[in-house]
Amino acid sequence: METSPERPAPVRQVANAISGWVDRLGAVWVEGQVAQFNRRQGMNTVFLTLRDTVADVSIPVTCSRQVFDSLNPPMVEGASVVIHAKPSYYATRGTLSLQARDIRMVGLGELLARIERRRQLLAAEGLFAAERKRRLPFLPGTVGLVTAPGSAAERDMLENSRRRWPAVRFAVRYAVMQGTSSAAEVMAAVGRLDRDPEVDVIVVARGGGSIEDLLPFSDEGLLRAVFAARTPVVSAIGHEPDTPLLDLVADVRASTPTDAAKLVVPDVGEEATRVDQLRQRGRRVLSAWLAREQQTLDAVRARPALADPGSAIDARRREVDALRDRIRRGLHHRLDRADDDLGHQLARVRGMSPLATLRRGYAVVQDAEGRVVTSTTQATVHQTLRIRVADGRIGAVVIDTTDLSDAAKEQS
Repeated sequence: METSPERPAPVRQVANAISGWVDRLGAVWVEGQVAQFNRRQGMNTVFLTLRDTVADVSIPVTCSRQVFDSLNPPMVEGASVVIHAKPSYYATRGTLSLQARDIRMVGLGELLARIERRRQLLAAEGLFAAERKRRLPFLPGTVGLVTAPGSAAERDMLENSRRRWPAVRFAVRYAVMQGTSSAAEVMAAVGRLDRDPEVDVIVVARGGGSIEDLLPFSDEGLLRAVFAARTPVVSAIGHEPDTPLLDLVADVRASTPTDAAKLVVPDVGEEATRVDQLRQRGRRVLSAWLAREQQTLDAVRARPALADPGSAIDARRREVDALRDRIRRGLHHRLDRADDDLGHQLARVRGMSPLATLRRGYAVVQDAEGRVVTSTTQATVHQTLRIRVADGRIGAVVIDTTDLSDAAKEQS
């Protein structure tokens, strides 16, 4: 393509020319480290970034979802891979990328792949389940520590723990923390501490290192031993970015040994402050409760019944006196009325009595045999009679008799 200031080539022509030159390149095998990958939802293309392990150089890579999903074990960031790819130039954006046709794990990538495959298998068995993890004791009597002798992890763990709680006790078991025998020694140390009844929590601590150095802490035997332990286990392996599988199976993960000391042992100053705050809070609550009860008591004592208990008795006494007087008046009134009624009834009875009649001047005449004489025909001359008057009896002899009914007839 010939160009000059008078005859410049448009951008599209240059881009198409570059695309053509790149398309003429054949497929190549490229080795690098996967810095990151992106699987976009609903797309059949996966985007990766392949980084050189020595120089600060990277290149984008695309591959089909079928190629990416066929990897066993699955792809993880940081894996070393060898890619069979064809260079491709995207003219629209002016970017160069590699279209991967085959991806193979190599070196560290294969190691990470094995760890990932083990992680998936153990996760399927439930070794990482959150509901199986145990809570750490608030204040352990004895802390079991598994670490390398004279290591910085041991020093950090002991110093920080004793600084936080000076009375803390440790049962330290030493083990090789890297190499082929590391997993077995750590497993044995954890077992001895787990069988010790005085140990309340176990910490496995080690400083940072490469993936190869931390490989024993992804050993399946060690992971199953930690999972089967009856004592809670804290994993304090490496630094924050390091994530061996022991972090997943342990009950608690600490980013560093120093962080493990903070998780396992409480701070005496913080706890003293918290106790003081709780004590003050309890005093405030108790004082408020006492104040409320005192107010209630004062209110009760201020009631008339308690302020002057005799007033209620006096009031009831007055009520009793009033009721008694009322009853007496009612009783007297009823007795008076009954007495009046009795007098009236007595007067009536007396008025109807024969004696009362006799007292008015009447008399009862009886013959010698006691029969009452009510007619002149019942008496004869010279007959002896007895006359009953109000205050006694009178004897009499009949001189004569007069029939008043005949005299009445003569007068008429």
